[in-house]
Amino acid sequence: MLPSIQITGHGLEITPTMREFVDDKFSRLVRHAERITSIHVILNVVKQQQFAEARLHIPRAEIYAKAESEDMYKTIDLLLDKIVRQLEKHREKHEKNHRQ
Repeated sequence: MLPSIQITGHGLEITPTMREFVDDKFSRLVRHAERITSIHVILNVVKQQQFAEARLHIPRAEIYAKAESEDMYKTIDLLLDKIVRQLEKHREKHEKNHRQ
């Protein structure tokens, strides 16, 4: 089960469409980590650059990632790719230590 996602916008208004896009994308993270306790996403626009950063709390760890591009939806996709890689790395490390 995914906790509620806190979304903050700096320099832009969080539209219902954007909120739904973020919720949809982040709901897929349950495949990689079932016990996510909180998610905070910050979307930021500076001139023509779009920035997105996210902080996830999971048991015994905090995952942080940041991405930027010229399109906010592309930026969110890039951010999600980084988070998925970190979650998989964390899971592999935890499984390796748990086996030993």
